Amino acid sequence: MRSYQPDLTPPWKKSAPVPEVPVETDLVVEEVSTGFCGAVIRCEKTAQGPTVTLEDRFGKHRVFPMEPRGFLLEGRVVTLVRPSSAAPVRPARTASGSIAVPGARARVARAGRIYVEGRHDAELVERVWGDDLRIEGVVVEYLEGIDDLPAIVGEFSPGPDARLGVLVDHLVPGSKESRIAARVSDANVLVVGHPYIDVWEAVKPSSVGITAWPAVPRGQDWKTGVCRALGWPENTGAAWQRILSTVRSYRDLEPALLGSVEHLIDFVTAPNTSPSGG
Repeated sequence: MRSYQPDLTPPWKKSAPVPEVPVETDLVVEEVSTGFCGAVIRCEKTAQGPTVTLEDRFGKHRVFPMEPRGFLLEGRVVTLVRPSSAAPVRPARTASGSIAVPGARARVARAGRIYVEGRHDAELVERVWGDDLRIEGVVVEYLEGIDDLPAIVGEFSPGPDARLGVLVDHLVPGSKESRIAARVSDANVLVVGHPYIDVWEAVKPSSVGITAWPAVPRGQDWKTGVCRALGWPENTGAAWQRILSTVRSYRDLEPALLGSVEHLIDFVTAPNTSPSGG
């Protein structure tokens, strides 16, 4: 029979306990030995012990053993553990990367709005930022083009408590869209955009499963040309649903679109700091 051996390690040499954090889909952590940072996409039980698969912002996957004190969460050392079977795995973050607020109710809609050019733009924004927009009470509407943007802005009657944000496709120097946007000068309106001919291009080709978005000759309908070049049926509605189905989070979108949409949300939800504001 083995005799009891007391632990004579001085208290100051013992490792302080660290929090145990159940693995949740989209939880963003950093592996301590490699510095690899990514979102959790799966947790698996293996013969060598439980592992976690992380995906970084470039879409690269790495598998790591869930060892004690093996990860950093918001700068703090933690031990990742498998979630209990009784507790459902709940995403820790929204598709936009924001911290999720379980059970949060949608806020009453603000007077401010975000306008986008078309239905596809609106569906993509909803796909990634929908949870955030509902919490903030921001409604997104689509315009079917921006040719009449100055008149649309005038009809909206923006003000400090009713700001308007507008997302424009192909907003590059010298384009028709840039000339239209330049005609809007109201301080309570923000017009931003992205450089892509259509919002389809704002989805990363790797997410769609193609090497690149094809170049379409001038004078040809761009969406139809894309379908033709990729060998897809020339049904742009079906093609868009195929593209949209590949978008799971902000990591599937190009930075140029991400920055513009985040800028619009910040603008529309910013508090009124004018002397007459509440």
